[in-house]
Amino acid sequence: MSKNSKVLNLKDKINGNEVDLSLCNLTEVPVRELAAVTKATVLDLSCNNIISLPPEFCNLTHLVKLDLNKNQLTSLPDNLGNLVNLQHLDLFGNKLTVLPVSFSQLRSLKWLDLKDNPLEANLAKAAGDCLDEKQCKQCASKVLQHMRAIQEEVDRAREKRLLREKELERKKEAKQREREAREKEARKREKAEEKEKRRKEYNAQMAALAAQEQQKKKNEEKKKKNGQAAGKVNKKAVVESPPKPKRSLLGLMLKLLLLLLLGLVGVAATCRFTDLQKEAMCVPVNTAVNDGISWAKQQEVVVRQLVQNLSSAAKEFLDSTQTSKN
Repeated sequence: MSKNSKVLNLKDKINGNEVDLSLCNLTEVPVRELAAVTKATVLDLSCNNIISLPPEFCNLTHLVKLDLNKNQLTSLPDNLGNLVNLQHLDLFGNKLTVLPVSFSQLRSLKWLDLKDNPLEANLAKAAGDCLDEKQCKQCASKVLQHMRAIQEEVDRAREKRLLREKELERKKEAKQREREAREKEARKREKAEEKEKRRKEYNAQMAALAAQEQQKKKNEEKKKKNGQAAGKVNKKAVVESPPKPKRSLLGLMLKLLLLLLLGLVGVAATCRFTDLQKEAMCVPVNTAVNDGISWAKQQEVVVRQLVQNLSSAAKEFLDSTQTSKN
């Protein structure tokens, strides 16, 4: 219900299908109360101080006739086109300059009065004078045509805007794809460079291993050559060494002879200078020793030469023994 004290009971204002709220000094429209009276298809709000209609007012889709003349309206709701059953609209004596674009959706509108409003030029030209029933009907028809043209312009502008937005979005997506492609290409190059780097490192390692292997082969060949040379030297030494066994055999014979002589001397000394000289086994030994002494005296020169030879042989034997030990 309106806050105006003059509108205390809406039922008192209803007459059949008409609600008369004219001359009630209203500044606001009691939309909630009017919505409850769905049988009221005619609403008279003329001669009040209404400055604007709330968007909820356009939910009163059962309205067929609406009188808003001589108010203070400066604009109408953008969703005015929701009043699809509206056939008669009186906006005389307000402060309107333009109509909402949705006005073009009032396809049932047959009568319209826009006199005494500061309309913009093109709208005023379309509205005409509206001095009688015929002119008001023409006003409704021409204003609807005018608003449909504006609606088409708005639709075209919106379509262009949507196309521009789509184009901008397309360009944005294209730039995004291009950026992603560049990033992908950069990553691909980085991977290729990294792969090439690894390949070069691998080749360098293989080259180093090959060089080591080559050096190893050279060292082995060198050792083999040195081994062959040493073998030749050893072979030569082996070839030249056969005389040694003869020398060793001669020394062994001399050694045995020396031992034999020493043994004979020991036996002779035992039989001659000990208590065994009287024994039967020493008699022939002493006899041989005496004979030998006699013969030796006779062969003193020969003995001396023999001793010298024995001494030389013994010295040579000792030297060879010492050398073999070293």
